[in-house]
Amino acid sequence: MFSSIYFGWFPLRILSLPPDRSDVKIKPVEKIDTYQQALDYLFSFVDFSLTHQEQIAPERFELERMFRLMAMLGNPQQSFGAIHIAGTKGKGSVAAHCAAALQSAGWQTGLYTSPHLADFRERIQVNGEIIPRADFVAGLRVLQGAARQLPGVTSYELQTALAFWYFAQKKVDFAAVEVGMGGRLDSTNILTPLVAVITNISYDHTAILGDTLEAIAGEKGGIIKEGVPVVSAPQQPEALAVIEQMAKQRGSDFVLVGRSVAYQILNTSLEGQEFAIVAGDGPEKTFTTRLLGAHQVENAVTAHAALRAAAKKGGEVSDEAIREGFAQVSWPGRFEVFPGHPVIVLDGAHNQHSARRLAETMKEYFPGKRTAILFGASEDKNIAGMFAELLPLASDLVLYAAHHPRAAAAADLAVLAAEFSCPVTLADTADHALAAASEAVGPDGVVLVTGSLYLVGELRAELT
Repeated sequence: MFSSIYFGWFPLRILSLPPDRSDVKIKPVEKIDTYQQALDYLFSFVDFSLTHQEQIAPERFELERMFRLMAMLGNPQQSFGAIHIAGTKGKGSVAAHCAAALQSAGWQTGLYTSPHLADFRERIQVNGEIIPRADFVAGLRVLQGAARQLPGVTSYELQTALAFWYFAQKKVDFAAVEVGMGGRLDSTNILTPLVAVITNISYDHTAILGDTLEAIAGEKGGIIKEGVPVVSAPQQPEALAVIEQMAKQRGSDFVLVGRSVAYQILNTSLEGQEFAIVAGDGPEKTFTTRLLGAHQVENAVTAHAALRAAAKKGGEVSDEAIREGFAQVSWPGRFEVFPGHPVIVLDGAHNQHSARRLAETMKEYFPGKRTAILFGASEDKNIAGMFAELLPLASDLVLYAAHHPRAAAAADLAVLAAEFSCPVTLADTADHALAAASEAVGPDGVVLVTGSLYLVGELRAELT
């Protein structure tokens, strides 16, 4: 089915090279009557998530415009209590656990995350339901008038404003809000939350956030507000020192998972994980999560600590509600297993640290299994570092550039993979990529799809 040539010392199979995917300018939209017109309007503004990082000046990020925008809308962000979550990895999983527990406790609950997997509206949810198209259109009509008065307003600012406007319309009590990038100058940082959460910090977006853990932690810790409690996942010493000092300077109580809160994994299988938490001198409490991997237990424990801190500010959630909520959490694209022949695993790991954790999880759940890695990533990521963690697991490598402006070309990825001794296939469509990876490992193997959430979202559409 596939032909091979030799590239360096390993066989390279080429299905065909992907087309050029240069950024396309979208003509500004004035009329918003349909959902597609609303999306076109939103995408007509600057979108830094689609922009190469070296082309983004850090000074482009500021909060004054966001404060002005929200004031024009009546400051809807002040209408609900927020759990504000920054960090490099695990933000979305922590947010999902928090939202599920709050909803189980009977609160009207918002969830704001990014990016999405299949539908842009996944980013804005209330009680587990994505924002309806009619409300998406109505919200952008409201925002349109304000946007005309704010030169330089960005797509991300508008979508964040849309989320907060929608939460106010739905009379949300509490919301779990994920930071998009960094923290200090992220559009979500207009919130004064019930609790600030910092998940694990590693190297990512270094062109904007800095190239040391201390610098990155300083940006992430920028969400810490005066007197607002802080919950941190376990951190590298350099990052921890910065966050702890920032919390101290701002008079914020500081809770560190693994020190203030102890936990232990009790049981794990492909159906989920059971774990125990001991906070301070309190009793041991057990919980379950359907999300897999030791890092997901860490995320759940971080969410538990955040919920306990929020409860002291009025967001009361019982242990039973937390237990029920955690057990129901679904977070697609994060070590999501599709049983079959072969088994297919989807995971949006997109930096070296998360790739290392993914490799550890693969060894735990699929030891000794022949594994084809279907990989694609944004070109500004540390792809060599990710390959160093993942490719020792691979019997075969399939490279595919997702339909995203920052996606690295498959041929460029092949050059970086040349030092590893596994056969490489370049694919130009998602279905060809899955077919190549499945054929490579056979019915008893495992296909691991990873490198970016954009890739995972595109490939997941082929499976569902």
